[in-house]
Amino acid sequence: MSDIFSTELITLGTAAGPAIRGKENGMASAIVIGDQFYMIDFGLGCVRSAHEAGLRGQDFKAGFITHLHSDHVAELPGFLMWNWGAPVEGFEHPISIYGPGQDDGHPDGQQLAGTEGLINHTLEAFSYDLRIRETDEARPVMSDLIRPVEIAVPEAGMVEPRAPFTVYEDERVKISAALVDHPPVNPAFAFRVDTAAGAITFSGDTAESEALIRLAQDTDILVHEAVNLDFFAAKGFSEAFLNHQRQSHTTATGAGRVATASNAKHLVLSHLAGVATAAEWAAGASSTYTGPVDVATSGQRFALVPEPSYAAV
Repeated sequence: MSDIFSTELITLGTAAGPAIRGKENGMASAIVIGDQFYMIDFGLGCVRSAHEAGLRGQDFKAGFITHLHSDHVAELPGFLMWNWGAPVEGFEHPISIYGPGQDDGHPDGQQLAGTEGLINHTLEAFSYDLRIRETDEARPVMSDLIRPVEIAVPEAGMVEPRAPFTVYEDERVKISAALVDHPPVNPAFAFRVDTAAGAITFSGDTAESEALIRLAQDTDILVHEAVNLDFFAAKGFSEAFLNHQRQSHTTATGAGRVATASNAKHLVLSHLAGVATAAEWAAGASSTYTGPVDVATSGQRFALVPEPSYAAV
């Protein structure tokens, strides 16, 4: 990662799901590094949002899934098929999609799909369309290009428990992960993207997490989820639902605490669950964090500008 490429975060979608409570797209982000881009999650609306942002499959490098809740993966099939082959300026090179494996702690875990099952069943479900386009439009065989990678969590003893670990690396980027707390979903990951221009960390869905704080140390941008518990309580949601939100998600005030503890330079609130004004979301975070806070909207762009270096004179 010696060359410094322009690096930009695009918050393609910022809404929690699966309920639709506003105009924002579902959870998805792109990291654009020079002329290549990487995806973090594939929520509702990401296909159109990515296209409107100028992203084309021919420049798609790799994808990463924080966890297998539908609001983070529902549009992965559409993203692949709308960004594949020369007719749509799509990918014709191999693509890896990294994400969770099967949930070994679930009673039916071995019968429930991880990332590999998600990809393989997608290819099977759309096999008719894929084959027609391969022959009728001379597109490459998608199953030869898409490589699902189930992220192996290091065993205790190999690294310190809950310590960050490297998932992916190429000439422009290193992507690390940490296990975060999103019960009952397991595994659920946070991701950190390190480039020569700086670092961007994504919380994924999580309660306040020490593992995330370690992963995000000194990050330039922390993209952190937030939930408005007061909204759900006022709407009369059940105590069981409210308890799930408390145990599995983080308030804006909590996101501020995480940003402070990790010494993040900039906090971007996303995956907004419930309804509040931008000022209300920001006020919660700013009560526990003194740095800049943005309440992200779909299609917003955040550039990483590296610190200048000066030769000694």
